[in-house]
Formats: sequence, structure tokens, C-alpha cells
Amino acid sequence: MGFWEHASLVKRIVGIVLAVLLIGGVAAAVVAGREGAGTRTGTGTGTATKTVRGVIGSEKSEFFADPDVVKALADKGLAVTTETSGSWAMEELPLKGYDFAFPASEAPATALDATYKVPGSPLRPFYSPLVVVAHRPVAQVLARNGLAALDGKPGAEARGTLRMRPFLDAVRADRTWQQLKGASAHAELNGTVFISSTDPETSNSGALYLAAASFVANGGLVTDAAGVDRTAPLLRKLIAPQGAQQTSSDAPFRDFISGAGNPLVLVYESQVASLLLQKQDVGDLVVLYPDTTVNSAHTLVPLPGEGRALGELLTTDTRLRELAVRHGFRPQGAAAEFTSATAAHAAYLNQTLAGVHQAPVPTTEWLQAMARRSRS
Repeated sequence: MGFWEHASLVKRIVGIVLAVLLIGGVAAAVVAGREGAGTRTGTGTGTATKTVRGVIGSEKSEFFADPDVVKALADKGLAVTTETSGSWAMEELPLKGYDFAFPASEAPATALDATYKVPGSPLRPFYSPLVVVAHRPVAQVLARNGLAALDGKPGAEARGTLRMRPFLDAVRADRTWQQLKGASAHAELNGTVFISSTDPETSNSGALYLAAASFVANGGLVTDAAGVDRTAPLLRKLIAPQGAQQTSSDAPFRDFISGAGNPLVLVYESQVASLLLQKQDVGDLVVLYPDTTVNSAHTLVPLPGEGRALGELLTTDTRLRELAVRHGFRPQGAAAEFTSATAAHAAYLNQTLAGVHQAPVPTTEWLQAMARRSRS
């Protein structure tokens, strides 16, 4: 073999070796990336002896990332690793190897529980009602047109009630902001009146919005195909003006707080309460509680592993309940804990939910059917 042939062979061998090393490096990076996906909390801290892996709705990300929550769990022997997903999308995920799924309401949790058939019932450590946030001038326009009622001193209102039936009548009639008295003074108010919500096919808050609206429109709970047919035209009008929807309420709420969001945004009360408890500036925010709404009961579905231990701790441990309140959640069966912690913010929060009617949620079958029809 001549020199050039030998050199060429050596080059080919070196090239193959480098390619193998490169592929191996990429593979390792992919594995590391997968292992690092989601929000990791509790690893290597405190006295944690067991790692618990789960999928959660994004509205609980800050709770599980809170160093005080990490420590409280570690003190009980648990390190929790989480990844986020839309609550309704969890049913489509391959959850083998996970210890729990933690959607934002009972309906997707029931579907998950039926799929995985883990002994014992799901746990509901805390809940949060759905609310609509608006800037004060927008809330005042709604009130002036009978779509809302505001509490507090005129010009300084921070809380009120969204009157669902008049609001849905306005949506059904395709009313625009320009047709509402007082809206012309606000250039940002234009186009069709609607509430910005999340994708009802993948996200819990969007689906529960349809549950509340359909209850009002149907004169009761939707329990059959006829009820879906009756409410579908209205539900389409709630969704169609929104265009592309988010799968999480986190981004729309942050946009709203930054001043870049839509005039009316559907969020969880916990998102507002958390900001208030952290003493963050919320500007002229007004919290509107729909007079017919649905509570989002955050429901933990234990899967094979340590998921049940986590759910029981979140439900019964005093320190973890205190931290849940700090993140704006209402612990189940402990109204006084929330009321006491949020006393300084009663101007924004309807602590007792006075005047708010809790609507039942349709079964998964009918709620998913309404979500599909709303987007068709």
C-alpha cells in the first residue's frame, strides 16, 4: 500500500471513530436532556430518601419549585421531580415510570384513574375557583352595561362579580366592545367581546370554562348529546374569536399582568392570590368571580410507586398546607387557613365565595364532546 493510500485509509478510520464519538455524545446529550426535562425539585436536598416523579399542571410549577416546599418534602423523605402538561393532555402521555399525575381538576383525574386502576382513590389536597381578571376601566365598562357588578369604592374597585347570563347573552348576540356604553373612551377595547381562555381540548381551565357556560346556557348540567347540540353554537362563539389558544393559563396571565394581554382573561384565583401574597404590584387589576363557576379541584392520581405518600402529605401535613396557601390554593376542608392568610387582600379576593354558585362538571365524555364542538 502506498503512502497516499495508507493516509487515505487512516483518514477514513479516524473519521469513523470521530463520527461514533459524536453520535455517542449527541445520544448522551439527548438522554441528559430527557432526564433534565420538566421542573426538578427536591433532588439532593435535606433528608430526602425517595425520589417521586410526576406530571403536573403548570399552575403548580411554582409550588413544587419553592425551596420551602422542597425542604418540607425532603424532611418527610421525599424528593419530587415534576414535568408539566395540560391537564386533559395527560391521558395521552406514556406514564410508565411515573409515580403520580396531578391534573388541575377531578374530571381528567377520573379518566386517568380508570386507565391505570391503581388501588385507592385519588386525593384532592387543594382547589381554586376560576375567575376573570380585568383592568379597572374594562371592569367598569362591563358594570355600566350590566355584565358585571363591582364591589368597593367607585374608582378604586378591585373585585366584583361577572354576571354570566347577561355576559353569555352578549356573546350570543355577537356584541362588540364598541356597542357597549363607555367603551369608546378606551382605544384598546375593540372587536368582539370575549374572555381569553386556554384550549379546552388540552387544558383544564379552558374545559371548565365550557362546563360553567354550558350549565348556564343549558339550564342545568349537560348529560347527553342533545345538551351538547343545544350549547354548541354558543360555545363556538366563546372560542372562535380567540384564535390560537394556549395550553396553560400561566402565559396569558403573565401577559395580562405585563399589560400585553387581552381585556378579559380567565385564570385561577390561586394565580392572583399568589401574587398578592408575594406582595407584587398588580396595578389596577380587578378580580371578577363568575356568579356561576366551577372550582378546580387539583386531584392527585397515584400511580405505582410513592405517589400516594406524596398526595397524603399534601393533604394532611400542616406545613405543606400552609405553603399551598402561600401559593394561592385553598386547602380542602380548611377555609379558615385561606381566609386568615389572605385577610390583607380581601379587597381583591372573595374569601367566602359569597354569591358564587358552584356548577357541577359534566362527565369526561360530554365535556370532551363539548370541547371538540367548540372548536369545530
